[in-house]
Amino acid sequence: MKAKSDAIIQQEQAEYLNELHPPNVGVLAEMEAYAHENNVPIADREVASFVAITVRAMRARRVLEIGMAIGYAAIQILQEMDDNGIVVTIEPSDNMIERATYYAEKVGVSERLIIQKGFALEVIPNLREEFDIIYLDAMKEEYADYLDEALPLLRIGGVVIADNLLWGGRVATKSYDDKYKNSTESLIEFNKRFVTHPQLKAEILSVGDGLGYAVKVA
Repeated sequence: MKAKSDAIIQQEQAEYLNELHPPNVGVLAEMEAYAHENNVPIADREVASFVAITVRAMRARRVLEIGMAIGYAAIQILQEMDDNGIVVTIEPSDNMIERATYYAEKVGVSERLIIQKGFALEVIPNLREEFDIIYLDAMKEEYADYLDEALPLLRIGGVVIADNLLWGGRVATKSYDDKYKNSTESLIEFNKRFVTHPQLKAEILSVGDGLGYAVKVA
């Protein structure tokens, strides 16, 4: 999730776009409040919606999410799927898994949320399914490795979506403190590779904190 001061567009434009949609209610609103109160990083609302719209447009049946947190994006993805659609998601934290399971049960999608407990680079090599969409939103320093490990699991014509690629503007200005040095440098290199990857037709969009969007062409 980005801070308001990190918005790509001007503040008044961001506020206008935000006001176009009514606020979330029910479980999604509850999840947003929990994330805010407990400093849990979840996808920006527009990012989660963009991924869910993509799922609906593609009629995706299998999605791999790398970085679940409390399941904010995963639940919205599942709500746009047919009853036989599943999300395989990776999360190392017991607390996050407990919260995500709780919310998934409340909206009735828990049976289709397949949680793989562990670190992504240890879990992905053991997966054998073919996926329609891969969604990256975990350790920024590991994005390049996630792509290397997960791309063979994506079908031709499938989509890769990667969140936070502008990283609060740091990748463009290269002005960052030691706290963000490793993640910023990693994303700078990842972004170059992402948009020139020989197996992908890719772009980075000014959605949320910068959203990578690519289709696998080879």
